Amino acid sequence: MRKSEVHAAESVACLNQALNHLKDIWEEIGIPEDQRLQRTDTVKMHVKNLLDMMIAEEENLRKRLLTSIDSCRKELDVLCKELHLPPYEEEEGLTILQMEKDIRTSLKVMIKQKSQRVQELKTLRKQDEDLSDVLCSSLYTFDMTSVPTLEELEAYRNHLSVLSKEKDHRHAEFVALKKQIICCMEDLEQMPDTSFERDVVCEDEDAFCLSAENITALKTLLNRLESRKTENEALCSTYRSRIQDLWERLQVPQEDREILTEHMTTSKKRNMNAVSPHLRLHLVSQQNECQHLTRVLFNLCITATGRGGPYGDDTLLEHELLSLHEEEILRLKKQYEDHKELYKGVTNWQDNWTLFQELEKKATDPSRFNNRGGNLLKEEKQRADLQKSLPKLEKSLKSQIDLWEEEQGCEFLVHGQKFLQFVQEQWAQYNTEKEREKLERQMKKSKQTEEDMLYGTSLRTPSKRRLCATPTPGKTRKLNTTSSMSTPNTTMRSAFGGVLCHSPVLRPPLSASKVSLAMRTPGRGRTPRGLDQNKENMSHLSGALRSMAASPQRNISMNSVASSYSEFLNQILNIIFSQIIICFNINQFH
Repeated sequence: MRKSEVHAAESVACLNQALNHLKDIWEEIGIPEDQRLQRTDTVKMHVKNLLDMMIAEEENLRKRLLTSIDSCRKELDVLCKELHLPPYEEEEGLTILQMEKDIRTSLKVMIKQKSQRVQELKTLRKQDEDLSDVLCSSLYTFDMTSVPTLEELEAYRNHLSVLSKEKDHRHAEFVALKKQIICCMEDLEQMPDTSFERDVVCEDEDAFCLSAENITALKTLLNRLESRKTENEALCSTYRSRIQDLWERLQVPQEDREILTEHMTTSKKRNMNAVSPHLRLHLVSQQNECQHLTRVLFNLCITATGRGGPYGDDTLLEHELLSLHEEEILRLKKQYEDHKELYKGVTNWQDNWTLFQELEKKATDPSRFNNRGGNLLKEEKQRADLQKSLPKLEKSLKSQIDLWEEEQGCEFLVHGQKFLQFVQEQWAQYNTEKEREKLERQMKKSKQTEEDMLYGTSLRTPSKRRLCATPTPGKTRKLNTTSSMSTPNTTMRSAFGGVLCHSPVLRPPLSASKVSLAMRTPGRGRTPRGLDQNKENMSHLSGALRSMAASPQRNISMNSVASSYSEFLNQILNIIFSQIIICFNINQFH
């Protein structure tokens, strides 16, 4: 038996021992059987969750190993093709863990072999680039994205050997020409200014490009130096004129101008280096002002039409960028002046729409009725005015926008969207919200009606205030009594405080039953006189109710009296109240 199986058996024994121990503790404590079952289930769930968690982790390990095997196998296939090697073959009868280890080891070996070839190729390419830079020749034709074979690497080495011999030959020729150029420059007392001159005179001989074109260029170096001097003088003159122009635009004080006085006359290199930073500083300052003004005009013109500009192009010079900003400012100014009413109208519509939504939100707030400052009437009037003015404003803006789009040749966008489409979406969203609120109210009302018809409606009516007269004991007893009247389809109870009406249910027709009247009295005894008075009152009330039940106008069903439950209830209550008032008057009379 394996050790793992022995450990598994020990784990089961430990679990049983723990359960028995828990059982003894529960017995000693006196825990009821139902709680023991609950606690046992808790132990079971806890152990099950732990085991499930461990099983899930081991399953994930197996999946990771299988995934690693698949990925390594795919990488091995690719590497074998790149290295021009036969496909990798796996041994049979290996476990998943051993198979994953073997494949991963083989993959590391092939990756290392590939890395060595690629590294050697890079080294050869670096030598080729150095020789090509010196000789100004093209690089050896080779696909650097693929892994080279051993034969290709050997051919590359032979090519580099030939280039090295050619380099030695051209270098000897360059040394002879360099000595002649240095002598000419010393005679002219001219220091090297261009990169080519510095490469020839100042730089190391091994760093010079030994091309045929450079050898020819060395012979004409003197003429090129003279033309370079002329170009520098023209460039300094241009810088001075631009600085003067920027000084006038920015109104630079005279004391700041005197800093560059000595550099504004001569055209040496040090003068050009001193003038150039000041020119750039003034250009950046003017450019920032133009950018700020451009952003302000963009906002005024609501320029979300996708129209851009080359303002972030690094290839433009500072003075060219400044000119573009000035042109854009003039264009936006003219555009804003030509369509000022349109831009103001769009802004006005946005402000009015925001205010209209706020007023609509306030209109549904019940707390607005607590306002005692008269704002409710003002808000309702303002909301009505906005509801009328917004469509008119939209119609006016539509014609202006059509004219604007025709002139500009592009769509008028606000927040990256067509303005008219944006307006339609806002109104559609508003109407949808109103319809949703209406449906909610209807559903709430329908639900309340269903509850009323199912459970009945409790209505509390205030009792009438009696006259300022001292009631007699007999009258007091009669007023404190509670009467109960019932009909085939309706049951009414009237007390001193109010009336309770129950919904009609399926009962026999009115003609099949009789109207009964039962008077309920308090628990205390009655005097004979009081009983006689009650009998007399009951006779009057019974006669009235019999006449009510026998009358064809009152013996009607709910469907014929009212089209809804509320109308039916109102008519029944009116009849009951009239009969109660008659009985009350009869009692007072007696």
